[in-house]
Amino acid sequence: MQKVTRRWWLMASFGAPFSLGLSAQALRVRLDGDDLRVGAPQFGFLTGKPLEKLKDGATVVFLTQLSISTEVNAPAIKRAVDRFVVSYDLWEEKFSVMDGGAERARASHLSTAAAETWCLDHLAVGIGGLAPDKPFWVRLELRAEDARDQAGVVDDSGINLTRLIEVFSNPPRAQQMRWEATAGPMRLSDLKRETRSSRSG
Repeated sequence: MQKVTRRWWLMASFGAPFSLGLSAQALRVRLDGDDLRVGAPQFGFLTGKPLEKLKDGATVVFLTQLSISTEVNAPAIKRAVDRFVVSYDLWEEKFSVMDGGAERARASHLSTAAAETWCLDHLAVGIGGLAPDKPFWVRLELRAEDARDQAGVVDDSGINLTRLIEVFSNPPRAQQMRWEATAGPMRLSDLKRETRSSRSG
């Protein structure tokens, strides 16, 4: 069987008034059992205005979506959404993070890089039904939560996934900080499969 040549792209955009580019490094896509996860060393989001708010003692919420599509700009055929709550300890200069999903996982005393990695490690999209040799694209989206998006996103049972998907179906607001990265095309048969979950916390 002829070896498949893999091509990777990284695209990043920051909400107005910022327009900063990241180095052209791909998302690190990997398989964890029946889930697909990503790593993104250059996908730093604890910066700029969100970091300023954290250092002023505020809690910052990030909304995330990891999706799979058959073309780079096609609608998602699979997706996972989540909501991460981040705070900052001024004395220790460390971050605390909490997954707003069903697991309610949390971690503290984290560096900037460790906190960002923790959030991405807790985001996974299922691969059930994907053919091993069918090309697909992976897209990672992250937004700093806007107060106008909060209505209905969280209820007594936790995250309202339907409402959170609706948030990502709309364009970000003009001043909303956001980050995006896309990788592909790739095939399941080409991806590294882990023997155990890489998540921590």
